[in-house]
Amino acid sequence: MSTTQTQRKFEGWAAMDENSVKGQMKWTEYEPKEFADDDVELEVQYCGICGSDLHTMSNGWGSAKDMYPQVVGHEIVGKVVRVGKDVKHLKEGDVAGVGAQCDSCLECDSCKKGEENYCSKGIVGTYCAKFSRTSSGSKSYGGYANFWRGPAHFTLPIPSNIDPAEAAPMMCGGVTVFAPLKQYGAGTTAKDVGVVGIGGLGHFAVLFATAMGANVTAISHSHKKDEDAKKLGAKKVIVTGDDVKAAFKGHERSLDLIIVSSNAPNMPFDAYLSLLRPHGHLVIVGVAEEGSLPNVHPFNLIMSNVHISGSLIGSVKDIAECLKFAGDHNIKAWVKRYPMKDANEAVVSMKAGDARYRYVLVNEEHGGKMNA
Repeated sequence: MSTTQTQRKFEGWAAMDENSVKGQMKWTEYEPKEFADDDVELEVQYCGICGSDLHTMSNGWGSAKDMYPQVVGHEIVGKVVRVGKDVKHLKEGDVAGVGAQCDSCLECDSCKKGEENYCSKGIVGTYCAKFSRTSSGSKSYGGYANFWRGPAHFTLPIPSNIDPAEAAPMMCGGVTVFAPLKQYGAGTTAKDVGVVGIGGLGHFAVLFATAMGANVTAISHSHKKDEDAKKLGAKKVIVTGDDVKAAFKGHERSLDLIIVSSNAPNMPFDAYLSLLRPHGHLVIVGVAEEGSLPNVHPFNLIMSNVHISGSLIGSVKDIAECLKFAGDHNIKAWVKRYPMKDANEAVVSMKAGDARYRYVLVNEEHGGKMNA
């Protein structure tokens, strides 16, 4: 171990309690997991701000109660500065990233099939979790920080044809919609795709579905994002307002696939199902803090043989495919960059709904760039 590795100090913006989401994070030193032979260490250059960060900081999902202080951030890109002896796909100096998952058992059927995000023993989140396979009991810490340490299996090289600042939000937000779009045949068997909610996830869904060759319909509560949706690639925009039934009249059975990216409570799922053709799929990727699914009348499923499902982030393979697809198709995330020192300001703005459509924290001390 080099002197630099021995003396490296891990510091980050820590949520100390539920009020941290109001811009009250504190820059704090913390102890990462013990370095293992299959680990890597990154100098954090960029970290996207995800809606999950805010739900965790505020304990809105009930996951953080016993985990404070907690450094969030799971859309991490940086330079590899340390590599365990068992790591073969990365070397010091590479630009690499990690998403919302940083470990799993790697032994169950799901893991062996390359679906680590559905690990039978549960996934280890990149923050607000505890390692069990190695460094048992150590907390995982995220990327609002100067360094990140974790299992290399979940750390991928960033393609050279993607701006690393734009790659960061693809590590979670991008792949969260890319995976179900790919799974359910966007642009092939699903020619017509609807996207509910034009936000951080939704903007990615429109970008990716359009690039896959689908005709995209953006579905939004108001007209505020009509022009943005069209610039992102949507062919049509449906604004529901306060009368969903009237808004959807004439659009029944016009879509093959709907991605629900909004995390608004009490969404009209019965009405969304009316938009699907027979055998169509409605896939939920956004989760409200209330976490409940409103009642759906069975006849609305039976009469058209339509399906409601969910999709969780993406596997390691999904992330690699997402990044390659973005590079090959020149997909540009809509990103606003904040200096790492202004993380509290960025979080407050994100919570207020100001993002159009992803925020990325930039660590200039480690080579992150404020301009593209």
